[in-house]
Amino acid sequence: MIRIKGLSKQYRMGGETLNALDNVSLTVNQGDFIAIIGPSGSGKSTLMNVIGCLDTPSSGEYWLDGEEVSRLRENKLAEIRNRKIGFIFQGFNLLSRLTAIENVELPLIYRGVSAKERKEQAIEALRKVGLEERIHHRPVELSGGQQQRVAIARALAGNPPILLADEPTGALDTRTGKEVMGFIKDLNSLGHTIVLITHDPDISRQAKRVVKIMDGMLNEEEGGRNELLSSV
Repeated sequence: MIRIKGLSKQYRMGGETLNALDNVSLTVNQGDFIAIIGPSGSGKSTLMNVIGCLDTPSSGEYWLDGEEVSRLRENKLAEIRNRKIGFIFQGFNLLSRLTAIENVELPLIYRGVSAKERKEQAIEALRKVGLEERIHHRPVELSGGQQQRVAIARALAGNPPILLADEPTGALDTRTGKEVMGFIKDLNSLGHTIVLITHDPDISRQAKRVVKIMDGMLNEEEGGRNELLSSV
């Protein structure tokens, strides 16, 4: 599903070159649930942007669902993002003036799905996260956990092969965060491939695989569980 080989990303800052990613290689198979963990400045946000086709590497290869995407133009990357990646953000990123179902329909509109079909898909996605009774509520009428579930439903709309979750519990209290992680694990059990970015060891331990990033370099622990992550 995802194959990254020898990937690097450099930025120029104040006349110096910053290696945000340094010769990174990573494979994520269909149905995987992988957590990428690291502190602020470790390179995890840069890696997320590359995996999500929001940025391109300086060198190396990135194969997504059998297609080499590392050198594609922005318009082509936007098309791939819309078809193949569902995004779950820490801040939900819902439009306040739209209802839950209208927020979920947005990526389907960009994909050119007919009004009837996208309504059916949006309702089904909201049903999967237990919000079929809240489809006409606006974000202000929903709790934080319910808003994140709408965001998860939006990511599910159109059934993209990969769900990319960026600190999905970061804006939630502990109880609600556990609830949201339960939904994410349920989605993985249904066959969705999950890539989760986090700084929280407790969150990362719920994944099947854990990859630690530090100074732009990756280190995957054997067996997908890292008992040393508490030191991050």
